Amino acid sequence: MYQAMLVDDDYPVIELLSEIIDWGGLGFKPPGTHENGEDAWEEARKQPPDVLITDIGMPRMNGIELIAKIKAVKPDVKVAILSCHSEFQYAQQAMRLNVQDYLIKDALDPHELSRLLSRFKEMMDGERRTGWEHTRMKHLMDGTRELRKEQWFKNFIHQPLLAEDKRREEAEEYGLFQEGTSCLPVIGFVEDYRQVKYRFASDQTLHFALGNVMNEVLRESPLPGLHVGYDVRTSLLLFSYRASLKVNIHDEAAACVRTTRETVMRVLKIPMSFICGSVSRGPAELKQELNELLESREQRFYLERGEIAKKARPAPKSYESSLFAYYDQACSELRDALLRKDETQLRKLVDGWMELIRRGKYPAETVKDWTLKLLLNVKLKLHALPRLTPSNSADMLHKEAADLDSLHDLRGWLIAHLESLARAQAASVRPEVTEACNYVALRLGSRITLDEVAAHLHLNPSYFSRLFKKETGMTFIEYVTKQKMERAKELLDGTRFSVGDICEQLGYDNQSYFIKTFKLHTGQTPVGYRG
Repeated sequence: MYQAMLVDDDYPVIELLSEIIDWGGLGFKPPGTHENGEDAWEEARKQPPDVLITDIGMPRMNGIELIAKIKAVKPDVKVAILSCHSEFQYAQQAMRLNVQDYLIKDALDPHELSRLLSRFKEMMDGERRTGWEHTRMKHLMDGTRELRKEQWFKNFIHQPLLAEDKRREEAEEYGLFQEGTSCLPVIGFVEDYRQVKYRFASDQTLHFALGNVMNEVLRESPLPGLHVGYDVRTSLLLFSYRASLKVNIHDEAAACVRTTRETVMRVLKIPMSFICGSVSRGPAELKQELNELLESREQRFYLERGEIAKKARPAPKSYESSLFAYYDQACSELRDALLRKDETQLRKLVDGWMELIRRGKYPAETVKDWTLKLLLNVKLKLHALPRLTPSNSADMLHKEAADLDSLHDLRGWLIAHLESLARAQAASVRPEVTEACNYVALRLGSRITLDEVAAHLHLNPSYFSRLFKKETGMTFIEYVTKQKMERAKELLDGTRFSVGDICEQLGYDNQSYFIKTFKLHTGQTPVGYRG
């Protein structure tokens, strides 16, 4: 018998389906039921289901993330989505993860689900009859083909080009440099990597989901394109075309990149930025161009979130000492704001220094070194170092700073730690509450639950809830909401992101709920606040 899994935060729905369907008569064991994606994933890690029936919008982990994670460990799982009419377009995007069917909740007929389960059983029986091993080997071959492609391009990029004719023949197997064609390379970068990785639990799952969606976008693109996952944070897009007066390859490639960026954000909620290279007419030119794109870390550091830029010439290096000329002033200003516990002023100061850095285009490593020393110096002068938790130690902060790829990420990281430090200045606040606040500040882009933070602190959820309310005067959920709404106000004031984009960036699946929450917090709708 086969194992099914039902996942929906609307418990009456899964209760109804688990009871009204004749699971045994259809060849299934009693289904596992879960009210959120995270609990379902924990169970699936131990025993992946044969059939997954899941909602899209759920707390703690949405249906799209759950499908990607389970498919990473069981590629042949059969999937159906339970969708509301308002999520129909979103459900269609899930087809990119090879979802077999979707069911509209409002008009759900149990007989329809029974027929779907019967079809799934026939498919799985057929796979067994024709050879389960053959099916498994096909998935392994697909994965091996991707790995082989990635390895070929890494060798092509980093090893000497000894026989260009042979490399051209090998490149033709991937659709490149066929007779009369040229190639335009583009490099893409995952933004907010630390938060994205946290949501996907592992680099392997993230790499799989990202490659799956980007390959599907390119398959549907009018411009032939090839995706190569260089590493978990970096993707290469190679557009092949035949030169023509009617074709502006740069415009067509930019349009395809925009579609890719928007689809990845919509389906996986992964923000990306891109740098477009120059046309390559043969393997030697492509090799040089790819190396230059991979070495464009300085330009990448200063990209705006979601930006699509053309490759720039390396800027003249600034003197590293020039940024440190502002070091004492920055330390003094931030320390004073911290002593006043003025988080609004802290953000204004950080934004001011980040803008100075952006204008100066200082080397990325110098900027990260300056920022890390600034943070540690402020902590030291406020006598905060003895109270640092292991996750806030100097070594850990150094590793975190070194792992940041962009000025945008660096700004968020610095603000999160400074605000955590400001809250820690209140002597009455327990270290566990300070750590919880820091945990929230670093993960405003994802769903955050009391149980999750209590587990992080190794505390009983009920005890943690009472402790947090006693120390801060508000419940944990009220605090998380307040922080998200303050961040929403910043994004509305300082960016051109739409309300929908800001809603997604703050981990909300339902835009109407986000707008109601914002109005309750500020007295205005997001549009009214911005206007």
